[in-house]
Amino acid sequence: MKIAQIAPLWERVPPPAYGGIELVVGLLTDELVARGHEVTLFASGDSITSAKLESIHPQALRLDSSIKEYGIYEMLQLASVYERAGEFDLIHSHMGCAALPYSKLTKTPTVHTLHGIFTPDNEKMFTHAKAQPFVSISNAQRVDRLGLNHVATVYNSIDVSTHHFFPTPDEPAYMAFLGRMSVEKGPHHAIEISKATGIPLKMAGKVDPVDVKYFEEQIKPHIDGVQIQFLGEADHFMKNDLMGRAIVTLFPITWREPFGLVMIESMAAGTPVIAMNLGSVAEVVADGISGYVCNTVEECIAAVAKIPQISRFACREYVSHRFGVEQMAAGYEAVYQQVLAEKFALNGHLVGSR
Repeated sequence: MKIAQIAPLWERVPPPAYGGIELVVGLLTDELVARGHEVTLFASGDSITSAKLESIHPQALRLDSSIKEYGIYEMLQLASVYERAGEFDLIHSHMGCAALPYSKLTKTPTVHTLHGIFTPDNEKMFTHAKAQPFVSISNAQRVDRLGLNHVATVYNSIDVSTHHFFPTPDEPAYMAFLGRMSVEKGPHHAIEISKATGIPLKMAGKVDPVDVKYFEEQIKPHIDGVQIQFLGEADHFMKNDLMGRAIVTLFPITWREPFGLVMIESMAAGTPVIAMNLGSVAEVVADGISGYVCNTVEECIAAVAKIPQISRFACREYVSHRFGVEQMAAGYEAVYQQVLAEKFALNGHLVGSR
């Protein structure tokens, strides 16, 4: 199958540190190549891939301070893909709304993975293109009232082999938090849990410009280097080490998380997760097996005492069987075949306008 994968230009594929979408795109692309597909990856020029790489900019946009209008480069990339649409059997977009106007104007079908959340603004575009084939990354991510053509849910994955397994946590014990320093990710709740249990908390994550005020006012005053430590942004190896040595990873979110790679990264290291029951959490964490799904901060605090009941080996096995790269690639192959079969049934050939 000839497949075009379109990744956001903001970050490299795969990302050197934080970047969930780009990590998933990189893993999927390389696995599809390994399965014999002819894949072209449209991404930043510094991306690393076994596929054919095409780019309209030599590096991740976040590294180029001369760029002020990021949307222009997004449009240029999409134009470069859809001008060549006839070269591919199928296009797979990870660009959200941006690709929807283009995909309606070509005969080559586009599969759209929904990596984010719905907003009052983007709902208008999704509704406009609701007949396009969409893939959700969790069942909880779907919003039925929009009437989108959800063809499947395919869970995100990680390459478990690149995550070191820690059979026992460090002594003295600490808890880990990894994620953006934003109110949605709930680092303020993680601090509350740490102080209530008396167990130190080590935090890592980036502070986006939009979150600076929140970080300065709600998080920074609690950082004392003893009970609450902040380690800054973490790369893959630092994330694995931080979570793997912890007794538990806290995921006390305040929003409807579409998926949450941090949870499976922690479990792959052998570390159970205590998470707030919002969005995808109940689909990702096996309650009582790989961690605990809680409804309040108080429940999260109480769950800390039950962490020794969780098998760290079971956490690792759970991720391997449910969220491995092979499972994700097989899920997308099934989606591609379904979409192409529907096109054939409607038009009598592989690609054609719907």
